[in-house]
Amino acid sequence: MSVFEFLRPQTARNGSNGKTPGVCAALDVGSSKIACFIAKTDQTIAGPRPRVVGVGHQSSRGVRAGAIVDMDEAAEAIRAAVEQAERMAGQAVNSVTLTLSAGQPTSTRIGAEIDLPQREVTERDLRRLLDGALSEFAVADRVVLHAIPLAWSVDDHRGIRDPRGMFGRTLGVEVHVITAAIGPLRNLMTCVERCHFDLKGVVATPYASGLSALGDDEVQLGATLIDMGAGATTAAVFAEGALLHIDTVPVGGSHVTSDVARGLSTPLAAAERLKTLYGSALDSPDDDQQMIEVPSVTGDRIYGSAPRSLLNSIIRPRLEETFELIRDRLDAAGVSKTSGRRLVLTGGASQLPGTGELAARVFGKQVRIAEPSGITGLGDAVSGPAFSAVAGVVRRETRGAAEAIAGPPRLGVMSGARIRRDPTRETERGGAVWRWFAESF
Repeated sequence: MSVFEFLRPQTARNGSNGKTPGVCAALDVGSSKIACFIAKTDQTIAGPRPRVVGVGHQSSRGVRAGAIVDMDEAAEAIRAAVEQAERMAGQAVNSVTLTLSAGQPTSTRIGAEIDLPQREVTERDLRRLLDGALSEFAVADRVVLHAIPLAWSVDDHRGIRDPRGMFGRTLGVEVHVITAAIGPLRNLMTCVERCHFDLKGVVATPYASGLSALGDDEVQLGATLIDMGAGATTAAVFAEGALLHIDTVPVGGSHVTSDVARGLSTPLAAAERLKTLYGSALDSPDDDQQMIEVPSVTGDRIYGSAPRSLLNSIIRPRLEETFELIRDRLDAAGVSKTSGRRLVLTGGASQLPGTGELAARVFGKQVRIAEPSGITGLGDAVSGPAFSAVAGVVRRETRGAAEAIAGPPRLGVMSGARIRRDPTRETERGGAVWRWFAESF
């Protein structure tokens, strides 16, 4: 099967779910919540625009750090979230597109080239080159989620936007390949199948969040997006209109809650409430004077008290550690300078007061907290940073996937490409083919 069969023209235009034209369903299976958006596509003067007509969200069950740990409970929660969205939308869906943060999604850049027997680059040459490169790319126990062309070259001329019609002896391409461990993905797919839904595709969480939370100028000029989930924190680097790099650290908002529960000797539910109501990533002059009630871990309605400064002193080190881990991993990948001076935070854990200021100190960049954009019909309860990933999937479904591979791929075998693979090479150069690729094929 050609990799381009994943870019079905009708789907790219109207986001069809397979039965109802112009309708798509996005599902975000996270550690704290499971959210489903059902959206229709409105044709406007500015182009197609998604409008959410159904929303469902449930507390996560059977999920830890984005991975399935209990099939039955996870399937039940997924089914409940989708059915809630279907009731609100007034129609059923038969397929869903998932977000994925489990399985340690990682970035690799590969290069490939072919000879041009006709000397003129045709669309068939582009297909043959990408099919050949991706068919021979394999990593044990991992599956390719996305393959995004970054830059084309004809002979010695690099950074070409559209090589079709050009003349040369060789055609080359650099591709950003995102892979994930096959085990967690297979478990997630099994849960979806148990709910009797077809899997339309899988989108890496930071990629989906970037499509929703970043502005066009940020994607073009360079920005780092950090999605702060409950069980994991994911990062994506965008520049020159393309996704250049993603990474994941298995630390999130639930780890902050666990630290609070241990530090104050209180139940997890109470720790979450204290973190939400009184927690901050920054110090305040009157924190020592402000006392907060802390329920006993025994649950016998015995309350102690602690200064707010103690709560914040527990929260801040964990957030600092998370940001420092992301910073160090991006530095090691060589993409920190490429990402410019913009840092965008999203995800539920980013809503804690002072998180943006702390991130600015650690990264030394301009920071903003981002909510979903480019999508209408969202109520106040589901328009916050926690729903950026699922909203990003809706945006992607509306305007079409901009990758050579969208979702779990089944690569065909094409010969003739000479592969140059360098898993450790930094993804420092982005081609301006993100939107072009979806429009051209």
